[in-house]
Amino acid sequence: MGNNYIQIHIQTVFAVKNREALIAKEWRDELYKYLNTIIKDQGHKPLAIGGTDNHIHIFFGLNPAQSLSSLVLRLKRESSEWINRKGFTKKRFEWQKGYGGFSYTKKLVPIVIRYILNQEKHHQRKSFREEYLDILRKNEIEYNEKYIFDDVK
Repeated sequence: MGNNYIQIHIQTVFAVKNREALIAKEWRDELYKYLNTIIKDQGHKPLAIGGTDNHIHIFFGLNPAQSLSSLVLRLKRESSEWINRKGFTKKRFEWQKGYGGFSYTKKLVPIVIRYILNQEKHHQRKSFREEYLDILRKNEIEYNEKYIFDDVK
């Protein structure tokens, strides 16, 4: 029987419900470590995690034994439960419904990692909404404005 050789690099992006600025710098690194552990425990290879106070980017090597949707559901569920258990926010923490998932070739891995690790700097010039729409357009993904992440309320 032959061996399987698979290399799938995925960036997933998701936001805090209503894009509220709830992810404080004081505990952001702890959140990234927690997410990193979930990714490893599920058999994937973490490459970079970054974001701002209202959204997150996770870049990893996907193990095809688990679907992307199953992994993202687990990441969002377990991390929101963890944030609420830790009492990091005054109100109940929730991730927004939906996510973006984008694949990249091996040669783009260093560029995507740099991009994700520099989110704070990047968002001094561009809003999350602008960034997300740019990613969708660059990846030629058709979308409906109605279903783009909700506005801040």
